[in-house]
Amino acid sequence: MVEAEVQGQGGFPRASKHILGKSGLVGKSDQTVRAARLSKEPQLRCPECGSAKTWKDGIRDTDLGPVQRYLCRSCGYRFSDPNSKQAQRQFNGSGMSEHVETIHTKKLKSSPNIPYNRQICVRRAKNLAVVENKPTMGISPQQSEIVKGKLLEYAFYMQKQGYAKDTISVNCSCLRALLTNNANLLDPESVKEILAKEALAKQPTWGPNRRRNIITAYTLFLKINGLQWEKPKCKVTRKFPFIPTEQEIDGLIAGSGKKNAAFSQLLKETAMRPGEAKRLQWINIDSERNIITLNDPEKGSNPRMWKVSQKLISMINGLPKTSEQIFLGSLKSMKTTFIKTRKRLAANLQNPRLHKITFYTFRHWKATTLYHKTKDIQYVQQFLGHKDIRNTMIYINIEHTIFGTDANDEFSVRVTEKPEEIKSLLEVGYDYVCQKENLVFLRKRK
Repeated sequence: MVEAEVQGQGGFPRASKHILGKSGLVGKSDQTVRAARLSKEPQLRCPECGSAKTWKDGIRDTDLGPVQRYLCRSCGYRFSDPNSKQAQRQFNGSGMSEHVETIHTKKLKSSPNIPYNRQICVRRAKNLAVVENKPTMGISPQQSEIVKGKLLEYAFYMQKQGYAKDTISVNCSCLRALLTNNANLLDPESVKEILAKEALAKQPTWGPNRRRNIITAYTLFLKINGLQWEKPKCKVTRKFPFIPTEQEIDGLIAGSGKKNAAFSQLLKETAMRPGEAKRLQWINIDSERNIITLNDPEKGSNPRMWKVSQKLISMINGLPKTSEQIFLGSLKSMKTTFIKTRKRLAANLQNPRLHKITFYTFRHWKATTLYHKTKDIQYVQQFLGHKDIRNTMIYINIEHTIFGTDANDEFSVRVTEKPEEIKSLLEVGYDYVCQKENLVFLRKRK
């Protein structure tokens, strides 16, 4: 290295000198600090193997004060700074020696030449022991490995049978929940005990729906493995969903960000499930005719098409088109952002009802209001994509309770027995009511 003067402004040399090295100019103060550091902190060698490849590994608090700890990269030996006064007083003055024991840890992108067995002081780590995979209670390690293999076979079987990805994920999650609670999946009585303990707990972590899903998932697991059990009873009461007002929904959409606002408006107008809306691609949007097509529904529902507003089309087209999917990111992150927005607006507007609104609430609101406008439950069923009309009938009760009996619900009724007249009446909007003998009764809202 050679010293060189560095020119300042106007071509005049600076007052301070710099060192010109291989990598460029290095400040003189930096060179001084490095020299001082090397002089004060000589490279320590490992007392076990003599290697100079040692790292500082934190400060260990002792009764005599803090002691610098070092770690050898070659052999993994951990030792204290022998030059510190505390170490000399502790080990030389008192004649004490430091005992170590090894625990096994996982390698984290380290070189294969670097050992991963760490050594820590027994005196300061009495609560540490060899970390190993704990076998499930009531099952041997060999059986535990067999159960893990059974879970892989379980997921592969469902995939071969054409189960939806969400169903496979939920069922595997249910079985993992049983394993977390130390259940032996090869013993149905063990699973029953876990379900009974959870049901009798003061604060159960599994609700009725979760319990039902666990029972269903485990029943399929037993079927695949040629086992049987007597399923425990699980009664799930279907609750009425929360139906907000349109003003509350519009206020929540207006207070959301660009992506969540478009997502919420889409749920409001189409009554899609959140997972269905997340799957939408740009090819499913017809901006010229304001039509949205869903060809990949959830839960075995029917494909659907909607005529939507120009407002929704403009909100969707305002999103970045960097992928085939319209809404980038995960649905979980969108829900987290929605919850934060909902909490903020509920506090600002002093309306705690907003806390009850979820992405799925838009579907319930749309079905209720749509039946109130049309009084046609079959049309609502088609709009929602339900294959079983019994899933749609709940909105009749909700509509009657919220809106009550409308005094303006007047109908014009026609009675005929001629097929040609029946056809013409149906074409102009009359609905079939019933048939008595040869007479067909039809009605149409005025």
